[in-house]
Amino acid sequence: MTAPLPVRPPEPAAEEARKEAPGQRPPSRLLAPLRQTGQLFALALAVARAVFRRPFQVREFIEQFWFVASVTILPAALVSIPFGAVIALQVGSLTEQLGAQSFTGGASVLAVIQQASPLIVALLIAGAAGSAICADLGSRKIREELDAMEVMGVSPIQRLVVPRVLATMSVAVLLNGLVSVVGTLGGYFFNVIMQDGTPGAYLASFSALAQLPDLYVGELKALIFGLIAGIVAAYRGLNPRGGPKGVGDAVNQSVVITFMLLFAVNMVLTAIYLQIVPPKGG
Repeated sequence: MTAPLPVRPPEPAAEEARKEAPGQRPPSRLLAPLRQTGQLFALALAVARAVFRRPFQVREFIEQFWFVASVTILPAALVSIPFGAVIALQVGSLTEQLGAQSFTGGASVLAVIQQASPLIVALLIAGAAGSAICADLGSRKIREELDAMEVMGVSPIQRLVVPRVLATMSVAVLLNGLVSVVGTLGGYFFNVIMQDGTPGAYLASFSALAQLPDLYVGELKALIFGLIAGIVAAYRGLNPRGGPKGVGDAVNQSVVITFMLLFAVNMVLTAIYLQIVPPKGG
């Protein structure tokens, strides 16, 4: 009969050993936002590199494009009508007080095209489509599907993230045109019907103040905002914490972070545009 093998005492956990090691301190919590910011930019660079790799996931891109468009088209159109109406009413009331009512159309339309339309599109994409993208990737992460893809040699970024980011960017650009048209028509209706404005003066002021770069900057903003919404949603979805509850928290965090980045980037882009492109007639 063989003697029982001696039982080894349990070794301390690796984290506890690192904490107790002399001369070593845990990373400061103050560096956590900087670390996450760096990881977010690293994901953006990885997505940019993976866009040009083959094979491109055409079917996944089409499915995601249709999904993002289906959940944002109707809300964007419905939101743009009252948004354009509020801008037209406010600008019309202000110009009437200043004695410049003939410039109501140009001022309100420029506000819709340059500022309101890209922001409406980005907020809806981040709130509706971005949250769904984050929840989908987060659920795949906690089920270890992404780890299985990496084991099989399939890049989750190229297979899943790239089609979703390109879909949010494409839908944002196309949806921005729709929101601009609907918002402009809503402002025209409320200004002409409710404020007794002149249709000819509304259109004349628009053609006198607006120029093609105003439309270009609106489309550029929509493209960048769609990129931000897709990247942030993918980043939070790929890094959930705490199981299913962590996925829900990641969805909320992705929407909040996207909103904050959108307004900051919009301020920077607007300042650059006003410095580079002179006003019409200036």
